[in-house]
Amino acid sequence: MEFVLEENKHLNKESQNLVLPALSIGNVGQLAVDLLVSSTRAETVGYLDDPFVLPCVGNDAYWPIPGGDLALPLQAYESSSSGMTLVQQRSPVVKGMMIEYAKNLAEFAATNGKKHVVVLSSLDFGRWQKIDMSSGLQIYYLSSTNADGTDDYCEQLGWKRLQEYNPEQRGWKYLTTSAEGNAMQDSSSLFEDELEDEDYYPRDNIADAFQLAEAASKILKLKPDNFQGGEGEKWVIPFSWQTVYGPPPDMSIF
Repeated sequence: MEFVLEENKHLNKESQNLVLPALSIGNVGQLAVDLLVSSTRAETVGYLDDPFVLPCVGNDAYWPIPGGDLALPLQAYESSSSGMTLVQQRSPVVKGMMIEYAKNLAEFAATNGKKHVVVLSSLDFGRWQKIDMSSGLQIYYLSSTNADGTDDYCEQLGWKRLQEYNPEQRGWKYLTTSAEGNAMQDSSSLFEDELEDEDYYPRDNIADAFQLAEAASKILKLKPDNFQGGEGEKWVIPFSWQTVYGPPPDMSIF
């Protein structure tokens, strides 16, 4: 993976926070990163060129004024006011190369002094153990703070550790040993189902993205009330969201 800086741009070495999405159900993590980029007024500082991410290109996703900026598969943003770097991923990983891609991302984070990495993801709604929509979405976490995946601060926020996590299972053991530089042999089929064959449900997940972005703000100790969104809202809606599910209907036809 090669990190290419834009002209006269640089990463803030004093910022140790890195936020990035996981390609998961409903693309909720990517939508949440969109919200954080636009609401913190983060600036594009460069892009990552990785052989394991499929190519794509599009128009600027965040601002209505055409500045000639392109949206690329892996783009890095810097929010100096919030003290964090964000990476937005806009295309999938080549089948069978998820682990290699994850290693490249980890190397990028370590090389650039990012010691606090937050990965935003989503779960299948069918995994809810207790349905209670009055309290909003359930937030689960997994932390490297302790060996059992727990984190005191996350617990204080009312979140629960990811129930599926079992450090004794082969898949989780592989991730641990891989991070330590001692990868297990014969790992080709460990994550075939979990990491490569996700179902991306075609539904409106914007409400979910707001809640996930709110959760990310808490773990990063941001203050969304200071984001100054339009029309009394704290979040700044990305310009590209206007056409996520098409324009609103012409009410004159009713």
